Amino acid sequence: MCLIGFGSSGQELCRILLERKERITSLTGNKVEVVAVATKSRGNLVDHSGLDLKELLKLAESKSGFHDHPSLVRIDTVDLIKESGADVLIELSTLSIKDGQPALTHIETALDQGMQIITANKGPIAWGYKRLKEKADQKGLQLLFESTVLDGTPVFNLVKRALLDCRVEGFRGILNSTTNYILGKMESGLPYEGALQHAKDQDFVEADSDLDTKGWDAAAKTAVLINVLMDGNVTPMDIDREGIDGLTLDQVQAALKANKRYKLVCEGYRKDNGIYGRVSPQVLDVAELFCAVNASSSVICLQTEMMGEICIVENNPEIRQTAYGVYSDLLHLLNS
Repeated sequence: MCLIGFGSSGQELCRILLERKERITSLTGNKVEVVAVATKSRGNLVDHSGLDLKELLKLAESKSGFHDHPSLVRIDTVDLIKESGADVLIELSTLSIKDGQPALTHIETALDQGMQIITANKGPIAWGYKRLKEKADQKGLQLLFESTVLDGTPVFNLVKRALLDCRVEGFRGILNSTTNYILGKMESGLPYEGALQHAKDQDFVEADSDLDTKGWDAAAKTAVLINVLMDGNVTPMDIDREGIDGLTLDQVQAALKANKRYKLVCEGYRKDNGIYGRVSPQVLDVAELFCAVNASSSVICLQTEMMGEICIVENNPEIRQTAYGVYSDLLHLLNS
């Protein structure tokens, strides 16, 4: 495997690979090696015989870079993908909301090299899913992305494997845990700025907080769901988007006194032969399911043709859930 990105999710994936090394072989008959790692600041590594993951995790935990590592290569990420000779690309780089790059280029390069694809980066699926899927299908390769929307919770695998020939008509969800957490803190009496800072202190916020508070992350997830589950062809820019940054403490508190709660709701729906998406703060009655989803938890409800409404709640996930989504995609890939 060639691993692009060695942040918290990449490191947690490597811990799982170490823990489950024998289990992977018994389940799939395969042995997995990471032969290349690309990072934003630590350096890039290639070793065709396999990198020592324990050593890389120790370096990461010590905040050291890879600059003295014997497998260091002074090439950019695209050339590293080509040089790796890997069978599988794992794309875990940082989201670029404006265009999905450079992750889109990473995946296209890997497909050109005949590599299978697993990504937890929602950008490429939000910006170029149809193009990437067509290229993968033409080459007989797989494009897997379970961790892009709800960490490791099986949304796409549920539809693909368990809801055969059951059309998804639409969906509603709370898909950005950061804003859900901030709104909860505002309900407890913190003003918006104080609630945002509290979320930052808990490492719940993207480096650019606008991605969360202005609804961009939610819009990207909405685009992914529309593109994959509803056969749409949208980007985050096509989503009707409003964040929570305009809400005041008085508004949130007034709703609470009226037995209602503000939630940032993502929606995908069909109308007049078109498919549309919307992200907006909505005032919901406390009796609704969405109002029972608190802190960093998430929920999605799928409206389906033959099974009615199906709802899944992910309760306060941590980084292991994201890494598990990638790991589960890897097991599906190895068993296919």
